[in-house]
Parts: sequence; structure tokens; C-alpha cells
Amino acid sequence: MDLSFTPEQEALKQEALAFARRALADDLIARDRESEFSRDLWEKCAAFGIQGSAFPAEYGGGDADIISVMRLMEGLGQGCKDSGLLFALTGQMWTVQMPILRFGTEEQKERYLPRLCSGESIGAHGMTEPGSGSDAFSMRTTARLDGDDYVLNGSKTFSTSAPIADVFIVFATVDRSRGFMGVTAFIVDRDTPGLEVGREIEKMGLRTAPMAELFFDDCRVPVANRLGREGNGATIFGEAVEWERACILASVVGAMERQLDACIAYANTREQFDRPIGKFQAIANKIADMKVRLETARLIVYNAGWAKKSGGKAAVESAIAKLYVSECWQKSCMDAVQIHGGYGYTTDFEVERDLRDSVAATLYSGTSEIQRNIIARYLGL
Repeated sequence: MDLSFTPEQEALKQEALAFARRALADDLIARDRESEFSRDLWEKCAAFGIQGSAFPAEYGGGDADIISVMRLMEGLGQGCKDSGLLFALTGQMWTVQMPILRFGTEEQKERYLPRLCSGESIGAHGMTEPGSGSDAFSMRTTARLDGDDYVLNGSKTFSTSAPIADVFIVFATVDRSRGFMGVTAFIVDRDTPGLEVGREIEKMGLRTAPMAELFFDDCRVPVANRLGREGNGATIFGEAVEWERACILASVVGAMERQLDACIAYANTREQFDRPIGKFQAIANKIADMKVRLETARLIVYNAGWAKKSGGKAAVESAIAKLYVSECWQKSCMDAVQIHGGYGYTTDFEVERDLRDSVAATLYSGTSEIQRNIIARYLGL
């Protein structure tokens, strides 16, 4: 494993950091309160090249390798406090764009990828259902072949970006008796008759990333919009979620560094008992623990990236990254609130928002319990 970054990769991180500080700073407190998604910031990210970073130039992308994309997202996370925006960006990249790139026909790639990379279109992913979360392949949404169309019936929930999405990657089963071998993926345009985007779901955190339910009532999807082969949905989903688990928390590593810097600055200026609180061992130890979590989280994220880049597969490495970094982030957010004391509990100091956002990191893309199951299976348990 090479632990060094190229000059180009380091420059990319610094450019992303500067871009985020310059272009992605707005009244986030107000938008978080109102659960408001910013299309303006989304389009600025696209113009900078975020959505297209990992995708071929022929579709409007930047042809960046996975390590470069991770450096890019780490810089964004350090400079941008809007975790909801970054979550929605990475969710689209790995669970919408990557499946189309890896499994789509040339016509599908040409039709969808340029608009997704440019920010003209927004994509969402439909896998989770009200009755199937961690047990994803027990889904009840069905797809029945009828002439040149598949007829979809069922529902999805917790679909990030659904209220604003133009296109959806949706999973349904063509035969429930076949279990995961019946699961098939489809590209569904928003204006497809029979598709209804339901109510927006109000959340504890990541409030600037809108989320909604999806309903399919005799929704006719052309055979040409099937993604990959019939029954290949489990493979498509598995690969997408592996990319997501490996990469989605790179921005959290940047956020951990931003948070650490803020806590150090506060501990050096906030005084109690006639001295800065950072001089008290109880506070200094919390900050030391935050530093340890940051550095180990960074190593584990890039370990998953290097595994993915060198071998193409990184199921265990990505599960370890997802588990470890998400739980480190949550612990550091708790420490940040404690370091700030009563002020940490207030909206103005913004660490309480990081704490609310961090809870989701242990849930999305597979809960911590699921990641531990994956690791245990790898160990033969």
C-alpha cells in the first residue's frame, strides 16, 4: 500500500478546500432549519467538476481515479459545513451514476450520464422499502414483463434526493421465489406514468438532503430502461454499495479535521478558572482522542480506496471503513459538543448540527451492525 499522494492529488484537495470555503458558504443554519436543498450550490459543485469527477471525459467527467476523488471529497468536507449536500452528491455519484456507467448500455450512458455529471439532472436511488431495510433483497416491489414494458408495483422509502430528482435507479423483483436472483434494476424517469414521489420525510439530520417515498402503481418502464440483465440487480446493487461504502465517508474525514481545528481554537480562547479550558486535562484528552480518530479514519478510508483501485474489489475494506469512520465521527461530534459546553448545545456554534448529521452515518449504506456481519463472514464466522 502506497501511503503517499501525488502532487496532483494533493493540489486537488487544496483546490476543493478553497472552492468550498469560497463558493459553498451560505446561511446553512437557516437552510438546515427549513430543510432546504440548494440547487445553486449543487450547480456550483457540478461546474467545479464534483459530480463528474470519477467518470469518463466522453460523458462530461473528469477521469479521476478513486484516490483523487477521495482527496477531492476530503477537501470539500473540510471546507463545506453542509453535510447534507455532500451526502446527496456522493449518493448520486455511487448509487446512480456508477451503476449506469458499469452496467448501462451505450444509449443509457449517453442519455443520462452527461446530464448527471453537469448538474442539469439529479438522480436518486430506490432500494429500501418500508418492510425491508437491512434485509434488502426481501423486497416486495415487483416487475412484470408485459410486451415491450416492465410493469412495476410497490413502494420505496428513504430515497435521498427523491423530491428533486429527475431520474431514479429502482430495484424490483421479477420473481420473489428466486430471492436475490429475481432482483432487477431499472432506470425510471420522473415523468413516467405510474410513478409518484410521496411526502418529503423530515429527518433529525442531513436536513438539506431531501428524502421521500416512491410509489409505483402499474408503472410502465420500457425494456430499454432495464439496467443490466434481468435478475442481475443484486450484483448491480452490491457493486454500487461497495463503491459507496468505500468513498462516501471521505468527506467526513475532512469534516473531522475542520471540527478538530474549531475545537482547538475554542479550547485556546475559552477561559474558565482564569485559564484556557484547553489547559485542563479533561478537555485536552478529548481533543487528543479526536486527533487519533481523524488520523486512523483517514488511513482506513484510503486503505479502502487503494484496495478498490488495485484489485477492483474491496468488500471487507469498504465495510471496515464505513463502520469505523462513521462511529469515530459520531464520537468526535459528541466530544465537540462537550468541549463547547452549553454553547455546543446551541445552534449558533454549529457543532450540534454535526452531531445530528453524524447519527445518519452509522445507518445509511448499511448499518454498523450489517458492516460487522460482513466483516465477521469474511473471518469465517
